[in-house]
Amino acid sequence: MTATDLRALAERAGRELEEAPAPEILRWAAGTFGERFCVTSSMEDAVVAHLASSALPGVDVVFLDTGYHFPETIGTRDAVAAVLDVNVITLTPRATVAEQDAAHGPRLHDRDPDLCCALRKVEPLERGLAAYDAWATGLRRDESPTRAGTPVVSWDERRRKVKVSPIARWTQEDVDAYVAEHGVLTNPLLMDGYASVGCAPCTRRVAAGEDARAGRWAGLAKTECGLHG
Repeated sequence: MTATDLRALAERAGRELEEAPAPEILRWAAGTFGERFCVTSSMEDAVVAHLASSALPGVDVVFLDTGYHFPETIGTRDAVAAVLDVNVITLTPRATVAEQDAAHGPRLHDRDPDLCCALRKVEPLERGLAAYDAWATGLRRDESPTRAGTPVVSWDERRRKVKVSPIARWTQEDVDAYVAEHGVLTNPLLMDGYASVGCAPCTRRVAAGEDARAGRWAGLAKTECGLHG
């Protein structure tokens, strides 16, 4: 399909699937795109990977290894690869952390977090998605004000791909209930005060009453890594 066809498909599906359950959205994606569809996961939990493995057994699950992850996150990735009927693909930046430090100076994430995310997340993902027409995310509308308008299916103009967010309408309670019912793997840090898990230098525990992403880039105006806008 051409980009024009994909865009029209995404816009139509976004309208038609707005009220559909997450499994139905993923079955549509699997049936429409087959091997040209993948799931991206930060390994905060395996909810979308678990859902997608039922719709498309052996589905590619793309993980960005930035070089700054908590050991628990790498452990969750390895467990997902071992337990679920998925094919975990690990993407890495063009430069190692040491090479980036040599080029830009140490702790770029403190001085210019947008550039650090661009180098270690955005560029690797754009390179890694080249083989796909559509990709799924775990974005939810209740996570933060910046995500409140997330469509279940949309057109990713920058990457020229269909973007699927099957649990966009879910609440944290929905996630918790699905995890409990299906025994889904979750990152151990979620039980240790972290509500959203990113790179270790840019993630802290959240206090009672804070929104789920308050622990990401705390003290900065930055709220997103650039993957979603």
